[in-house]
Amino acid sequence: MPIPPLYGHEGTRNRLVGAIASGRLPQALLFEGPRGVGKQRLALWLAQALVCEKAAEKAGDEAREGCGECQQCKLVLNLSHPDVHWFVPLELTKKSGDADKQVDVVQEALAEEMAARREQPLYEAPSGLASHGIAAVRLLLRRLALKPALGQRKVFVIGDAERLVPQVGAEAAANALLKALEEPPANTVVVLTATAPEGLLPTVLSRVVRVRVARLGDSIVAAFVQRELGVTGQRAVAQRVAAAEGCIGRILATGERGDRGGEAAERFAAAVNAGPVRRYAFALGQQPFQARGGFTEMLDGLLERLREQARSGRETGTVVRAMAQVLEARGLAQGNVNPQLVAAVLGGDWERAGTGPE
Repeated sequence: MPIPPLYGHEGTRNRLVGAIASGRLPQALLFEGPRGVGKQRLALWLAQALVCEKAAEKAGDEAREGCGECQQCKLVLNLSHPDVHWFVPLELTKKSGDADKQVDVVQEALAEEMAARREQPLYEAPSGLASHGIAAVRLLLRRLALKPALGQRKVFVIGDAERLVPQVGAEAAANALLKALEEPPANTVVVLTATAPEGLLPTVLSRVVRVRVARLGDSIVAAFVQRELGVTGQRAVAQRVAAAEGCIGRILATGERGDRGGEAAERFAAAVNAGPVRRYAFALGQQPFQARGGFTEMLDGLLERLREQARSGRETGTVVRAMAQVLEARGLAQGNVNPQLVAAVLGGDWERAGTGPE
C-alpha cells in the first residue's frame, strides 16, 4: 500500500524544489518541527523529487517535484526504492555481542518495520525505548558507500534523529555519523528529522542546514481527515482538527503506543494528588535511560491535558504556569537530566502551588 500524499508545506516544498532546480540543495539537511507535523513524510517527498525519472529529464528552473507515476516514484511511495533508505528508531528484541551480527540484526528489524509501514502507512510514533544505535549507523555507512542501484542519487532519511543520543554518555552513534554529514558522497543527500533538535550534538547541528517545518492550517488537516481517514460529518472532522493542533500525526497516535504518554501523564497527576509518598514513589519508578523517550512522552501527555483544560476554560494563569513548568522539565529531559529528579521536582512544584492537570 503506498504512503499517503504529502499535505501542505507548500512554501517549504517550493524552496526545496527551487534548490534542486538550481543545483544548490544542501547534502545534509535537518527538518525540525512539532511532533506529527509531517517531517519524515516531507523528507520522503524530497527523496521522490530527487530520484524521479521525469524530474531528472527537466532542465533549467522548471519544477522538479516527483511525478508520482514513474517507476522510481512508485518505488518510493511503496517504501521499496533501493536508493532511498529510511532509518527509524528501533526497539530491538534480539541482541548480538558480535558487531557485524548486530548490524545484521538491525537490518532485519528495519526491514520488518518498513514492511509493517507498507502494510499500514499511517504509522504511530516509536516507543520510548526505541533509538538509533551504533549498529544502525554502521548499517547506514555501509549503504552510503554503495553506488546508486537505479538512478544517479541516493537519499538517506534519519527519522527522530534526536534518538541518536538516547542518554548522556551514549554519543557513539551520533559521533559515527559526523564524517558522513560533513563529507557525504557527491551523489547523496542525507535528511535528518527532529522534534527536539536541542537533543542533537552541537557537532551534528553544525554539519546540517536546518529547515523549520511549520504547523499545518486547519483546512489542510481537515482535508487529510476526510480523504485519508474517511471521517465524515462536520462535528467529527472538527474534533479531529482540534486534536491535531496543526500536526496530522497527533491524530494517528491512538493505539497502544501512541496513548502511552497520556496514560503515564494520568498516573503522574494521580500520584501528585495522592501526596508525597505516592509522588516520590512515581518519581523513583522512572527509568534514567528514558529521558528522551518514555519520560518525554509522559511530559507531552501532561502538556496535552493542560491544553484541554485551557480549552475548557480553567483559570488561565494556573494552566499557563503549569505548562511553563512542564516545558522546563521537558528541556531538562532533552538535556538528559535524570528523569527521577525532574519528576520529583515537577511534582513538588505542582503540589506546593496547586497547579498541574486535574
